[in-house]
Parts: sequence; structure tokens; C-alpha cells
Amino acid sequence: MLYIMRHGKTDWNSLNKLQGKTDIPLNDEGRLMASKACEEYRSVKIDVCYCSPLVRAVETAQIVLKGRNIPIITDERLSEMGFGDYEGSEKSQLTPDSPINVLFDEPENYSESAGGAETFDELFARTGEFLKEVIEPQLQADLDILIVGHGAMNSSIICQKRNWPVKDFWKAGLEQCKLLSL
Repeated sequence: MLYIMRHGKTDWNSLNKLQGKTDIPLNDEGRLMASKACEEYRSVKIDVCYCSPLVRAVETAQIVLKGRNIPIITDERLSEMGFGDYEGSEKSQLTPDSPINVLFDEPENYSESAGGAETFDELFARTGEFLKEVIEPQLQADLDILIVGHGAMNSSIICQKRNWPVKDFWKAGLEQCKLLSL
């Protein structure tokens, strides 16, 4: 079984800032969310955890898997989607003509990199490679796998595993520290 989880809350989540590859740690609320997830999912069988190398994802994985002998392996391909010049921007939705809003409002029309942001092709290529090279062989070997990552990165995995078109990119609506079975 393949499970995915989005990291716990950060100060930038609270401020509605685009984080992307900016390495922002969990805040106290995010750590509490991860601790609650630890209790809630303690009985879920997990053989191995793959994780984004960004501190908010690593710390979430460590808290969620606390007290369990489960390896946590980081992989750069699981980093969040890069938002380029828009990383750190607060409430981009309040600026109607901001090019990055197409990514969130009309993902099927987001084809070119806005302000140096990563494209869907780039995101899907790296996460697809990770799925093919790492996850698929382990699923065939009947391992139960947890991926701890980020909103956009996880959405790219969901779209690929469920064969969803890009227009449904945000359809899963991943809550922080909630387990989703794929």
C-alpha cells in the first residue's frame, strides 16, 4: 500500500505565504498536528518512509513515526514544487493579475514557468521518475510505503497514480498530517 501525507503547519502556512522550496520549519501547531497523527496512525503498517528533504517534511515524518522502527529516507525528487520569484509572497490570490495564480486557479492553463517557478512537466518528470524507480518495485514486493511531502508535490503523485488530468491537480485537497491511501 502507498500512503502519502502533507507536512504539518508552518508559520508561512498561517500567513498564506507560498513556501515552495524555501526551507521553513514546522511551528508549534504543526508539531501538535504531527503528534496527533502519530497516535491516530500508529496501527497503520508502514515498512519504509520516503520524505522530502525540506525540514518541515522531515520533522513531520520523525514525529509521526516516533517510537517505530521505520527508516525515513529523504529524496530531492520529493521536494515541494518551486515557485521561483513567488516564494515568500503572501496571499497571491489578492493580486488578481499575478501570473502564479493560474497554477492554483486554472492548472490546465499553467504551461510556462511564471517568474522562474517550476512547470508541471518538470514536477511530474521528477516525481514520476521517483515513483517508477523507487516506489513501484517496492509496491510489487508488497511493502507498505509512506511518502511525507507537500501540497503540490503530493498532488503530482496523486494525479499520476490515479491518472487524473492536470485540470484536477488540486482535487484531492490534502489536509496537513492526514494520511491518504493510494
